[in-house]
Amino acid sequence: MDRRDFLRKSGIAAAALTASGEMPAQQTPRRRPNIILYLSDQFRWDFVGANGANSSTRTPNLDAMARRGTNFTHAITNQPVCAPSRSVLFTSRYATETGVWQNGPGMRQDLPTLAGELRKAGYTANLIGKWHLAPGNAKQGGPGAVAPEWRGGFDDLWEGANALEHTSHPYEGTLYDRDGKEITYKDRYRVDFLTDRAEQFLRQKHDKPFFLFVSQLEPHQQNDLNRMVGPKGSAERFINAYVPPDLRAFPGDWHQQLPDYYGACESIDASVGRLHNVLKETGQDEDTIFIFFSDHGCHFMTRNTEYKRSTHNSSIRVPMIIDGAGFNGAQQISQLVGIIDMAPTLLQAAGVPVPSSWKGRSFLPLLQDGAARTAWPDQQLVQISESMTARALRTQDWTYCVADISGVRNAASPQYMEWQMYDQRNDPHELVNLAGRKEYREKAKELKALLLEHMKYAGESAEIKDATLYH
Repeated sequence: MDRRDFLRKSGIAAAALTASGEMPAQQTPRRRPNIILYLSDQFRWDFVGANGANSSTRTPNLDAMARRGTNFTHAITNQPVCAPSRSVLFTSRYATETGVWQNGPGMRQDLPTLAGELRKAGYTANLIGKWHLAPGNAKQGGPGAVAPEWRGGFDDLWEGANALEHTSHPYEGTLYDRDGKEITYKDRYRVDFLTDRAEQFLRQKHDKPFFLFVSQLEPHQQNDLNRMVGPKGSAERFINAYVPPDLRAFPGDWHQQLPDYYGACESIDASVGRLHNVLKETGQDEDTIFIFFSDHGCHFMTRNTEYKRSTHNSSIRVPMIIDGAGFNGAQQISQLVGIIDMAPTLLQAAGVPVPSSWKGRSFLPLLQDGAARTAWPDQQLVQISESMTARALRTQDWTYCVADISGVRNAASPQYMEWQMYDQRNDPHELVNLAGRKEYREKAKELKALLLEHMKYAGESAEIKDATLYH
């Protein structure tokens, strides 16, 4: 099944705009907009104040973005772990197709990327921060400097590290420029330092439209310290902060980690505000699309023994707010959109053709077209690796997850068993697993068929066995 067939079968072929990924000629902008893609690693969707689910979070700049722009309230990551999610983002292919089905491998070099396609259309492509899509082994690069062939089309400004969490700490560390030379910082909070570099870039004169990827690490944990680290003093201010219901129902390490997590999220918000201010000061705000999102969420060891890699909302539901050129509609979009859909959307917004090999679909029609909203399928495939080999279908009403229960952790499995099933209408915090319940057998059968269809579209073939026990 190719991309067009799948989109047609998914019920959205009526919107030719979405199926082709191209804008009608009269809608192509006279000047292509600048694009800032701002990624905050492991930032939960409910820690954005505008989403109305958290009384303690302090995100005035993100809230302002949501008020003037477009807030996608049900955005989903298609692979909730750092490197695989990023590979999906930049190639609009599933992680099992990008070569990055888990952290460690390098992204396939033969796939069209968002940065590469924008450069072909006359953009510069620039990165500041974490990359995580070059090979992780020391012989091919490791956590630090990234060779040009592994940069995924970011061939202009490069100030990054492959695994920033291994080349830096919250108040000191190292980035690498395009020639592999070190850029060091000390006694400056990491979020603020990366923002300094982004601000410096934005204040330069640009003869071409630019694509800037600002890739923060926070609020992700500092790996060698095994904890989140907010700015100094911030944890004390959040010591008695709100605990989301999906966390308080389970043991985990949220008791220790939440104060610093809140502080790190607050620092990200301040960073976003700084960059918006620079855009206004330099007169670039009306010509720039600004996207804030995360690669995955965080469940604080409540669902398994680490922080993500599960099909629960705490892992797969992410913030996604877009403002600027073409997106300032002061609206909320509740349709399910995936990270896999981001690159086609941005190309369409820039008037650039979408590669036929991409699997995502542009969600730009959702902004203005009521028919497109009605026809949108509200289904996303989620692939899980490392914690287990699993697949899930997320719809507006259900999460249906299957897993290889043999314990083998591979890119994919020929056989899965029903593992989890959650009713999103009545159990949004996913406290009751309905997999194996006989009264839900018909619904499980329906969801199984849909999941298999999505897996086929992703290039997979597998058998799914019915759950034999309610657990």
